[in-house]
Amino acid sequence: VLADLMTIRERKARLEGLKMCFIGDGNNMVNSLIVGCLKVGMEVSVACPEGYDPHPDVLAFAKSDPSFRFTLCRDPRQAAVGADVVFTDVWASMGQEEERAVRAAAFAGYQVNDRLMTLTNPGCMVQHCLPAHRGEEITAEVFEAHADEIFDEAENRLHAQKAVLCLLMGEDA
Repeated sequence: VLADLMTIRERKARLEGLKMCFIGDGNNMVNSLIVGCLKVGMEVSVACPEGYDPHPDVLAFAKSDPSFRFTLCRDPRQAAVGADVVFTDVWASMGQEEERAVRAAAFAGYQVNDRLMTLTNPGCMVQHCLPAHRGEEITAEVFEAHADEIFDEAENRLHAQKAVLCLLMGEDA
């Protein structure tokens, strides 16, 4: 998430006041994004199917501070309205391969596609932690249109991780 925030700041020149939207599974990625984005003053809107919500502790954190602007909904279109950055992740993460068919049915309609992107703010970024399953959680068209942003995010993981290691080891970056 440090790399995600770094990428957004590089491209948008700020974090505070922006709206982050996540479409998909309430898994580890969205749990970290909720905390990170709220901490830096972003509005957070999450859309996931019933039964796939973010962790209850994360939801409690999101509701703990009245200054946090957080929405959890079932409608991806509602979550995407006015977004400055849209995140998604695969529907079946590693270790969930046997759930693939059940998850595909549950997540039908939770795809980042051209129609959804028309609801976002002009210049909206798309981020994906990769690997992407084009045609499932994101269309090939949207992925390709935002590939520079997505691959910048991937590259920034290296830089963010090196900075954390330097900090933890007491070395100058």
